[in-house]
Amino acid sequence: MAARKPNSTRKGSLPGRKPPRTTEHQHAPELVIITGMSGSGKASVLKAFEDLGYYCVDNLPVELIPRFAELAMQSGEIRRTALVVDVREGSKFDRLPEILKGIRRLIPTKVVYLEASDAVLLRRFSETRRPHPLGNDAPVKSALKTERRQLSAIRALADFVIDTSKFNVHELRAHITERFQEQSSDKNILVSCVSFGFRHGVPEDADLVFDVRFLPNPHFVPEFRPLTGRDPRVAKYIRSFPQTKEFIQRISDLLVYLLPHYIHEGKSYLTIGFGCTGGQHRSVMIAEDVAKRLRGAEYRVKVIHRDSPK
Repeated sequence: MAARKPNSTRKGSLPGRKPPRTTEHQHAPELVIITGMSGSGKASVLKAFEDLGYYCVDNLPVELIPRFAELAMQSGEIRRTALVVDVREGSKFDRLPEILKGIRRLIPTKVVYLEASDAVLLRRFSETRRPHPLGNDAPVKSALKTERRQLSAIRALADFVIDTSKFNVHELRAHITERFQEQSSDKNILVSCVSFGFRHGVPEDADLVFDVRFLPNPHFVPEFRPLTGRDPRVAKYIRSFPQTKEFIQRISDLLVYLLPHYIHEGKSYLTIGFGCTGGQHRSVMIAEDVAKRLRGAEYRVKVIHRDSPK
């Protein structure tokens, strides 16, 4: 078990990082359990919680969680706590769903479950050259399959399921900060506007897909062919058609209407695909313009041009 190095210790309180004081009010008791797939970014998420002032513990034995929750409730200083529990616990990890039911009656508890695609996890294990915690006897791909099966019960109980395939380390920590900071925004969702070409396939992780092949294609204008939809000349050409302006307005209005409902249902990120034939001109320009509209509505938006030349 690893805990953050203590700054101070007082009788009757948990040792560890002392949360920042606030003159406005004392934090309500809260426990966040971080779990999920090996390689999915649990250490980065725990660091984000520490930066938010949570008392953080890594790899706490599951049998100690009820006692940990009791101490958190009794502490006069440390109210918000976060801990990581995962398959490093071995067979005892199977008790976590049962233990979770008990501690939720004791302290407000949220479960953050992290996952990523097998392809991303395999790449991460390859880059770090770290063994999978389930052992060296089996290939990592096989270990990941076993781990997903072992984690299925706790995943079903999670309050937040985050696919970290979509994030780099900085984006993941920013996402956690945005969701769990003291005064969280009511527009707490990360929107990814992804341009793509249908000839290369639809993005597998897209939640919504819009086909913009009905717009005139700049590919057939010789001077525009080597350019992309980010070029001002190409963008001006596409915007010159009335259907372009109407489409952008209607789609932006639709998304501004939908996003609060997605947030209400607990969705923390949304991937919107805009596809044209090759993913170079129309989809790029539309993704950029819609993203600009959503940023104007105060949503966090990133743009990805999957198939556009650099």
